[in-house]
Amino acid sequence: MNSKDRKIIIEKIEAEIASTKVDISNYRELTRPIAPENAIGRVSRMDAINNKSVNEAALRKAEQKLNNLQIALSNIDDPDFGICGRCKKEIPLGRILLMPQSR
Repeated sequence: MNSKDRKIIIEKIEAEIASTKVDISNYRELTRPIAPENAIGRVSRMDAINNKSVNEAALRKAEQKLNNLQIALSNIDDPDFGICGRCKKEIPLGRILLMPQSR
């Protein structure tokens, strides 16, 4: 992988990190506890609890993605970066740009 490709990947990872941090902030806001003094009906309360659990799962997934992006960014100068761990062939640039957080 040449330095031009590495620069493109770094820019993509940094953009993904910024976007994921915004997503995490939004999910944290959505997963705040629902105050008991909020007068909502029983069905609405169950719906709010369900939505909260869905948002908590999305938050965990976004935090894992952020962690993997940071790992990928720290490993960008590794000579094995961009090489498939299984078959040892070079991973196409388009595939890396599609999911830079995958290992």
